[in-house]
Amino acid sequence: MSTGAMRRAQLVTPFGVGAMSVLVNGTSVITAGLDHWYEAVDQSALAMDEYQEHDWRLESRLKVSEFRLPPDYRPSGQGSDLRNVRLTVPVLRFPRWSFCIYCKRLELSKLTMKTLVECQDNEHADKKYKPKMSQVPFVAICTRGHLDDFPFDKWVHRSANPSCTGTLRLVSRGGGGLEGQIVTCDTCKQERSLRGVTEARFDKNGEEHTNLSDHLVSPEQPYLCSGARPWLAQLDGVCDQPIRGALRAAGNVYFPKVESSIYLPRREGAVSEEVHQLLRHPAVSTTFNNVFQLGLGEVSGGQLRKLLERNVPPELFAPISDDKILAAYQDKFGIGESSGEEQAETPSDAESLTSDDIWRHPEYVKIRETPKDDFLAASDPGLHTDLANHLSRVRSVDVLRETRALRGFSRVRDGELKLTEGKAMLRRASLTPAQDWLPAYVVKGEGIYFELDGARLAAWEGRAEVQARAQRITDHYGSVASQRGLQGRAISARFVLLHTLSHLLINEFIFACGYSSASLRERLYVSDSADRNMAGVLIYTAAGDSEGTMGGLVRMARPDNLRQVLASALADAQWCSTDPVCMDAGEKGQGPDSCNLAACHACGLLPETSCEEFNRFLDRGLVIGTLDDPNLGYFSGAFSD
Repeated sequence: MSTGAMRRAQLVTPFGVGAMSVLVNGTSVITAGLDHWYEAVDQSALAMDEYQEHDWRLESRLKVSEFRLPPDYRPSGQGSDLRNVRLTVPVLRFPRWSFCIYCKRLELSKLTMKTLVECQDNEHADKKYKPKMSQVPFVAICTRGHLDDFPFDKWVHRSANPSCTGTLRLVSRGGGGLEGQIVTCDTCKQERSLRGVTEARFDKNGEEHTNLSDHLVSPEQPYLCSGARPWLAQLDGVCDQPIRGALRAAGNVYFPKVESSIYLPRREGAVSEEVHQLLRHPAVSTTFNNVFQLGLGEVSGGQLRKLLERNVPPELFAPISDDKILAAYQDKFGIGESSGEEQAETPSDAESLTSDDIWRHPEYVKIRETPKDDFLAASDPGLHTDLANHLSRVRSVDVLRETRALRGFSRVRDGELKLTEGKAMLRRASLTPAQDWLPAYVVKGEGIYFELDGARLAAWEGRAEVQARAQRITDHYGSVASQRGLQGRAISARFVLLHTLSHLLINEFIFACGYSSASLRERLYVSDSADRNMAGVLIYTAAGDSEGTMGGLVRMARPDNLRQVLASALADAQWCSTDPVCMDAGEKGQGPDSCNLAACHACGLLPETSCEEFNRFLDRGLVIGTLDDPNLGYFSGAFSD
């Protein structure tokens, strides 16, 4: 089978485990589970330290011992270094059904098929070369993340166990939808349209029904999901959920669950980047783990050095002092820190991972403190007097390190996913937390942090008309959530305000700094709870290349620069190029799931990789006011001079 190349970050999202992609020769494949990643021809030449990454908060949250970067392919070693040569991420051929574009014959191949399928129909018997068959564009999915080949044979014969084994064909008889796609059987002459196979509904009791399950045979004998997980080479399983058809490239086939974390040093400046690199060596990590698990009590830097000398080449840590070695050991296991702080940074409900305000509050606190560390450094550039009435704090984040880890995925709908369920989708057999790992990638960059003035914000969001406008978004999302069987969500006015302001500023930074449209990203710190009150936004570089470390974004945090950018962003927001349509359409809702008010592609939307909420919950009206009520916005009247 021809190989395909993609960026390492894409193997976390959007083409992580269980996702389908297309190789250069047109073959559709599915990324295999983690069980067979990092399989080298010569296992003795495998150096895992090149791929291991650590973030102590995220490891605790996801219950793993480490993260691993997807392997990069090296056709040959450099000089005498033959480590990690020819590592690949395995894929399997999926969907298995293929059809001939000439005679329309359907054939089921193997997951491990390495060559293109040739049509063996008698129609091509006199031809020197058999025509190549193409994979069908249809698959079957269920809400528990399972994925299967579309049951063409069962669908056309209207039986879960058809006795007829005749040749099937997928023919097109015109029409713009699935009603024009017909499955036929040469032997029994049965035929059936694919009309409605992707549709589903909820009955009066709230139970979901799909046309594929209810009408393959009958509603009294529903055809349920087989529990197949082809990315793990498991074509049979156990599942009692209804199954639906889907186009293999449809948006509801794969929703990756990616958890991200801004690295927070346990103690600022205690561990340098040089020592962090040392900790990645597997022998160093193993030595430290053994010392900690044996519970040897207080250990000195000199004792750790002697233990390391037995397993690690001395030249690796010779320049590092005993004190730094001890600091690295203490930092790895949080020795010397209060357990209260540790617990406060780890959500109590680690199974569902829904407490984002608990998770992000330590980041919010640390960035405000202007930390000085090799992995997180921020400074106070000052605040322009024209901004003091609306903003209370600005930080120039000179260095940050973000880890993004894939913890599972869902299909059909992007709902909540428990940690254990998500991790179980990534490999055949679960691992203990001491051995478990997840694929991740690390982005190093810079950013700007700002937060709104607390007193002004409280007065603004206390206004009845502000609350009423935000409630419209909550109602729109609640309606969509109930239709899809999801849990509702309260969208506060401050959340919509900060989210929209973030989008407006990112769009302005793109022009002011010359960044590409997808190279900036937002991180929202929003909560109105008494003990974790937050109203801040971090805009940072999301690209992993030099574009994220050139200092352009940091310079924009200077008082005069930020004043100019904010004034320009608000001026552009006053009138969208599609107004008055954009503002008027917002009265009824627009955009994804109708969860935006006055926000469209011409004014407030970003590439989805830049937005935390998939371009939902946006409204210019709460930022600069509406045509009917210009004073509604938090920034109404700002820079009016």
